[in-house]
Amino acid sequence: MKVIICGAGQVGWQIARHLAGERNDVTVVDSNPDLVRRASDSLDVQGICGFASYPDVLDRAGARDADLIIAATHSDEVNMVTCQVAHSVFSIQRKIARLRSQSYLDAIYSDLYRRDHMPIDVVISPEREVAEAVLQRIFSPASFDVEHFFNGKAQLLGLALDADCPVLNTPLRQLTDLFSTLRAVVVGVRRDGRLFAPEPGDQLFAGDQCYVFADMTDVPRAMEIFGKKETKTERVVILGGGNVGMLVAQRLEDGPKRVRAKVIERDLRRAERAANALERTIVLNGDGLDIAILQEANITSADAVLCLTDDDKVNMLAAVRAKAEGCPMSLALINDPTMVPMMAPLGIDAHVNPRATTVSSILRHIRHGRVRGVYSIGDAEAEMIEAEVLSTSPIAGQPIRDIAFPEGVLVGGILRDGKVIKPKGSLRIEEGDVVAIFSLAGDVPQVEQLLQVSIDFF
Repeated sequence: MKVIICGAGQVGWQIARHLAGERNDVTVVDSNPDLVRRASDSLDVQGICGFASYPDVLDRAGARDADLIIAATHSDEVNMVTCQVAHSVFSIQRKIARLRSQSYLDAIYSDLYRRDHMPIDVVISPEREVAEAVLQRIFSPASFDVEHFFNGKAQLLGLALDADCPVLNTPLRQLTDLFSTLRAVVVGVRRDGRLFAPEPGDQLFAGDQCYVFADMTDVPRAMEIFGKKETKTERVVILGGGNVGMLVAQRLEDGPKRVRAKVIERDLRRAERAANALERTIVLNGDGLDIAILQEANITSADAVLCLTDDDKVNMLAAVRAKAEGCPMSLALINDPTMVPMMAPLGIDAHVNPRATTVSSILRHIRHGRVRGVYSIGDAEAEMIEAEVLSTSPIAGQPIRDIAFPEGVLVGGILRDGKVIKPKGSLRIEEGDVVAIFSLAGDVPQVEQLLQVSIDFF
């Protein structure tokens, strides 16, 4: 498949890395020569320097025979025009655009993106994706990472293990014996900054961060086994009244769980706009790092603080300060992945990386055919891949123990006839099964080969 990626920032670079690793013909376009050079030097891609919306630049990028174009520059308008040019001049069949402005995303204007108007097949909104990720986190406050699979029938949970965790220093195979009916599998462990897929004889230690894939009905029991108590989230303080903060507050207002929220926004105009847009949410104008404004927001009675400004350092410091004032759960929006290792030492419970969230969303739409979902873990260190097993796949008809999975790969769960099945070595994978596979980034191409999905994209 020939793909053109417009925008060589973090999102474009990660998408290019994924697709180039699957032996697709990838061309990256950006007006910044340094970003183009970085992509072409570090990845197996072609780099073109120029403005993505210019027809001659797209022509040089090979648009005449491209199958897919992804417009992920920093400008909504450039992304929209790029898709229009790709359609009108080069007849590229599939077009994906990243759009940030909420005005472009309003449901009443959705007719704008028809082929005879503005021909964009998939619109990705980073703010909406991030807001959804934030909401998932706060309703699973004991987890630092959460994602749904199998149409909501299973969940991937990121759990930080404390010293009082009941299953520390116990081999994983023994856990399987002790909790034989529990449909939950430890698919990944991060220890001393390194993420790996554990062996059956590996043990868990205090300070580990583990990723557990579990059937939704078994999530409460799994949390208890790993020493986590689920608590209700009824009062929330949101720091930041920008697009993400506003979306989260609106979803909380509209949601069925009756969560009461307060928004703290430093900019007066933005605070006034938020106050006018929100009906039941109290909006305070002030600095979220100011103890007085946190006390005015009654931070000591809040169940969670959501630090959603566009400044990573402010988010981290505000989360730490809110926890010091007595808030039991903190979440920070972190754009810079190099800051993530600082979360645990600072006592920040959870974070959301907008770039990783956007990458996962775009991959979900690119992986056409049998791959139904992809979730990027950490700083693109690993993926959780959900895919339907084809009759032509090498794993069809094979017991799991006989499949030549790389060392960094584990099967988290199998969906068969609408039911989640816990994987065992003797379990035979059947055609039509939907499998959830944890794979370290370097092993993803081999997993794709085993699933034989690359030939089924389009």
